[in-house]
Amino acid sequence: MLTIFLALISLGLYSGAGAIPAARLARGSLRPVNKTALLGLGALAAACHGLALYLSLFDSQSHTFGFFGAASVIGWLMAVLTLVATTRQPMENLAMLILPLAGISALLGAAFPGSNGQATLREGLAAHVYTSMLAYSVLAIAAFQAVLVALQDYKLRHKHPGGFVRLLPPLQAMEAMLFQILRLGFVLLTAALVSGFMFLEDMFAQHVAHKTVLSMIAWVVFGGLLLGHWRFGWRGQTAIRWTVGGFITLMLAFFGSKFVLEMVLVRV
Repeated sequence: MLTIFLALISLGLYSGAGAIPAARLARGSLRPVNKTALLGLGALAAACHGLALYLSLFDSQSHTFGFFGAASVIGWLMAVLTLVATTRQPMENLAMLILPLAGISALLGAAFPGSNGQATLREGLAAHVYTSMLAYSVLAIAAFQAVLVALQDYKLRHKHPGGFVRLLPPLQAMEAMLFQILRLGFVLLTAALVSGFMFLEDMFAQHVAHKTVLSMIAWVVFGGLLLGHWRFGWRGQTAIRWTVGGFITLMLAFFGSKFVLEMVLVRV
């Protein structure tokens, strides 16, 4: 019951934090977002969410994750990373999208912490799992950023610069932030794959082969995009398509495989 209570509090606080930039967009106000209030509510939400995670997923000897538990950890990581980045970058609009989703993940994770097929990790695998989750979280933020860039680019191409577009940073700055996030995510994804080959006995065993292959495809997609951006100046629609495509592949690798293993096969 305590974890559910903490999750409900975090959902309310996350939603309140996300409502601050949402209200600004709704009003069309050019006044800056109240970052102090956003970060304060977001930090309190992340603290409650983190405590709920600790109580529901961890004990003194093991680390246990089910489908919704893993989603909750990733939601928490995305929220924390977005809040930290918002202290230095104009990422309030991303926070408006990500924080409420983190709150929903907190509630689902508290309600179903080890649903169907929970697994206890050996200490050697913990680094691989946490690095993978961190990489996924960063690249999920990149996908959200790509969606905002796509909307902004569409509005500007169709000569509709008003509305929410005028409240966003310039398109060039938005794309620069996108590639900063992508570079960090690519480094973390590389580390996750390397640690997997180091700590897993067989990365191509039957139950993880699809996850490994899809993760490697996503690595090639993100690496190809970064190389193309550096070498040929790829940006705009090309960057958006590659980012979203790479993230969908990575999502299938992580959550697709967990869903099949924990939600489908156990019922067969």
